[in-house]
Amino acid sequence: MDGGETENSYTSKLVTLTEGEWAGWSWYPGGDPFEDLAGPFYFRIGDDGRPICAFRAETKHLNGGLFMHGGCLMTFADFSLFVIARDALADSRSVTATFNGEFVGPAHEGDLIECTGEVVKAGRSMVFVRGIIATGGEPMMSFSAVLKKTRPRSAG
Repeated sequence: MDGGETENSYTSKLVTLTEGEWAGWSWYPGGDPFEDLAGPFYFRIGDDGRPICAFRAETKHLNGGLFMHGGCLMTFADFSLFVIARDALADSRSVTATFNGEFVGPAHEGDLIECTGEVVKAGRSMVFVRGIIATGGEPMMSFSAVLKKTRPRSAG
């Protein structure tokens, strides 16, 4: 390995799909091992200029009662945080420092799960974000989080 890479280096490149159900949506294949396992999760910029994140509920996303698993929703919310805060995080690496969520409704296999949100405040070292996850226009989860900037994004 060279160029500062490690044996556990995990890299991704933004891909925008051109066909199928997700045509026009983007994702980061190889961006995060756990999200790759849990997803795929997609995003696009809505007509209002704000990001929309989405995925289609599959059997692997369900709990024993055949409803969306809360851990899946939290993973999707965490993915969505970084998409929502993309512009505020453009020059830095960051981690989720705090996360609060309220589960308010169910989803089933085949449902389209969508998330929208906003940056409440972008500071020098922290970014405050909130969002709503919904299906069929009905809320499933509301959440808020603080993202901590850890270091500048490397040029390579």
